[in-house]
Amino acid sequence: MPSEDEQRDPVHATLVAILQQLNRAESIHEGQERRQTLELREIERLLSDFWAIRHDHVKIPLVLGLLVRNGMVEAQAGDRVPARSRTPSPASYRITTEGKRFLVDSSEQADRIR
Repeated sequence: MPSEDEQRDPVHATLVAILQQLNRAESIHEGQERRQTLELREIERLLSDFWAIRHDHVKIPLVLGLLVRNGMVEAQAGDRVPARSRTPSPASYRITTEGKRFLVDSSEQADRIR
């Protein structure tokens, strides 16, 4: 159940949730740069039960765009598939140093409020 503060700001709560998932992926796959990212569909699957997503308060692609524009997440172009299809694979996303800083600051701020 979300806290009262989270209910007032579902975008912020979703920003933090996405950053947590990206940080987790980076930590789990340390040293394996290619696996330290997540694609949009993976993020959507991981957050499918997150309250702000489940109640349709925010859309993950929009929040990812906000994170990328603010330098907290880096979008990496996907590899190209065979020439016949001409369809690039989906972009993948990776947390940046700025995103980690935001995550730590958000955690510290939440600890102080309680």
